[in-house]
Amino acid sequence: MNDEQLLRYSRHLLLEDIDVEGQEKLLNAHALVVGAGGLGSAVAPYLAAAGVGYITLVDHDDVDLTNLQRQIMHTESMVGKSKVTSGKHFLQQLNSSIRVETIQAKVSASLLDELLPSVSIVLDCTDNFLTRHLINSACVTHHTPLVSGSALRFDGQVSVFDPRNKTSPCYACIFSPDESFEEVSCSTMGVFSPLVGIIGSIQAAQALQVLIGFGEPLVGRMLLWNARATQVDQIQIARNPDCSVCGNLH
Repeated sequence: MNDEQLLRYSRHLLLEDIDVEGQEKLLNAHALVVGAGGLGSAVAPYLAAAGVGYITLVDHDDVDLTNLQRQIMHTESMVGKSKVTSGKHFLQQLNSSIRVETIQAKVSASLLDELLPSVSIVLDCTDNFLTRHLINSACVTHHTPLVSGSALRFDGQVSVFDPRNKTSPCYACIFSPDESFEEVSCSTMGVFSPLVGIIGSIQAAQALQVLIGFGEPLVGRMLLWNARATQVDQIQIARNPDCSVCGNLH
């Protein structure tokens, strides 16, 4: 690290779990953030501020006035512009020394196959089951750790799925792709503004832990946050040896 980086990240360097070695891991990491909405608006800025050297932001949508209630990476001046353009502008204002790549498109299997070989970690900040299963399957195939989060109304959840770990479940171990779930969205159900910030911040923290390699990330556990009751719970989740996605991985 150069002198400017030593100063910028000095509060990280004071932490024994991070120090210079850990910060250099972040600077050399490549994070793929899928979704530049509410969760992505917390995830991406914290990754950028923490010094993750390369961030790829994927989203197909444009900034709408209704987004501004919770998607704090976007401002009034960006209404009508693509979320990835708005997000890149915000992140570069925050940390001009990192590389930010944007892809304005719906995530697809082919896009993930193209991106994941060079990606250190994936953060799923999307809002529908089909996309989550698509991302999960690609991460299993490419042995890429995945931090998954969701937030709706007053409830949020976060977990880490790491295909490199023989005991780690994948998203499909919990929510089978063969089952049908009713799709619900913020536009019809609503969402408490700070909830996406809380869940997204936890996702960012989990990603930093996985990239650096300290502490106990939420592998095999799911954190549940109830904003109405101000209550945090955890549930243990086990790998399903018969899972149609990761069952034959190890």
